[in-house]
Amino acid sequence: MVASCFGFVLIGALQALYGPSIPALREEFGLSPSAAGLGLSAHFAGGVVGVLLFDRRFGRTGNRRILAVAYLLMAAGAAGFALAPDWPFAILAALLAGIGFGGIDYGLNRLFATGFGRRSTAMLNILNAHFGVGAILGPAVIGAVGSEHYPALFLAFALANLPLLFCLRGVKDHTPQPAFADTGAAATASAATASADSVSPDTGGTTPVGAALRSVLAVFVTLYVLHVGIEAGVGGWEPTHLESVGYGAGAAATATSVYWLMMTLGRFLAAPVALRFSAQAIITVSCAGMTACLLLAAIPDVAPYAYAGVGLFIAPIFPTGLPWLSRVAPGARRAGAIVMAASMLGGVAAGPALGKIIEWSGVRAVPLILAAVSAACLAATLWLTRTTSRPSP
Repeated sequence: MVASCFGFVLIGALQALYGPSIPALREEFGLSPSAAGLGLSAHFAGGVVGVLLFDRRFGRTGNRRILAVAYLLMAAGAAGFALAPDWPFAILAALLAGIGFGGIDYGLNRLFATGFGRRSTAMLNILNAHFGVGAILGPAVIGAVGSEHYPALFLAFALANLPLLFCLRGVKDHTPQPAFADTGAAATASAATASADSVSPDTGGTTPVGAALRSVLAVFVTLYVLHVGIEAGVGGWEPTHLESVGYGAGAAATATSVYWLMMTLGRFLAAPVALRFSAQAIITVSCAGMTACLLLAAIPDVAPYAYAGVGLFIAPIFPTGLPWLSRVAPGARRAGAIVMAASMLGGVAAGPALGKIIEWSGVRAVPLILAAVSAACLAATLWLTRTTSRPSP
C-alpha cells in the first residue's frame, strides 16, 4: 500500500514536470511554444494507450507482472526524455513514459477499487491524494533547481521507479471480486452481471438489462469527461480569469496553487467520509458544491476563495466513482478502462474546447461556463443515483 501511494506520487510528479520544463526545452531544441507543449500531449496520448493496453492484459497476465512492466516503461520513458538527442526522440520517450503512466494509473486504481471491500472508496481517495502530492512537489522541485536541470530531474524520477519493483509481493496476481456496499447497487449489478455473462463480457449485449448497463456506462463516461474537463479548465484558466478581474500575476498564480493543494487535501478528507456515506451521496454533494463555488467565482472579490472551494469539492469525484462503477457494472469487464481512458481524453480536449468558447464569450465568463458544465455533472450524478438504486427487474 505504501509503495502504491509512492507510485502515485511519482506519476503525479511526472505529469507536472513537463510544463515547468518548457523554457529549457524551447532553448535546447529551438521549439515554438506549441511544439514544446507536445511533450505533455504525447504523455497523455500514451496514458490512454496504456490504460487500454493493460486492460487487455488483466486476467491474462498476473497483476504483479503488469505493474512491473508499467513501472519499467515509465522509468525507461523518463530516462529517454532526459537523454533525448533531438525532439522527435523526446516525443517518443514521453509517449513511452505515458504508456507506463497509464498502466500504473489504471492498474492501481482497479486493484484498490476491488481489493478493500467496503473500504475501497476511502482507500482510493487516499491513493489519488498522493497523485496531488506529486503534482505539487514536481513544479516546486524544478522551480528550486531551475528548468535547465530538467534532465537530472527526469533521470532521478526514472531511478525512483525501480525500488517499487521489489514491493510488488503484496499484490495478488488475481483481482478479487468487488464487494457490494448497498443492496440496490448489488441488485442492479447482479442483474447486469447475469446479462453480460450470457451475452457479452464487454458491453452487456442487447437485452433490456444490457441496454441499461450501456446507458449507465455512457453516463459514467460523461460524468468523468466533464469533471476532468472542469479540473483541467480551472487549472489552466484560473490565472487568466483572476488577472482579467484585477488580481496581479503573482496573486493569480498563488491562488491556482491553492486550488491544486485543496484538491489534494480534499481527497485525504474524503477518506474517512467515505466510510460513513455512500459514493452516490459523496459525488452528489461534490457536484453541487462545485457548481455553487464556480458561480461564486464570477464575483471578483471572492473568486480566489471560490476556486479553492472548487478544488475541495471536485477532489473526491474521480476516486469515489470507480468503486461505484465496479459495483453497478461488474459484468462489464472493460468499464473501468473505458471510463479512465475517456477521462484522460477529457483532459486533453478541455483546453482547446474551452479556449474556443472563451473566444466567443470572453475570459470573464470562464467560471460561468464551467458552472454550466458542473451542473451537467450534477444532473448525470442524480440520474446515476436514481438508476442504480432501482431494484433488480
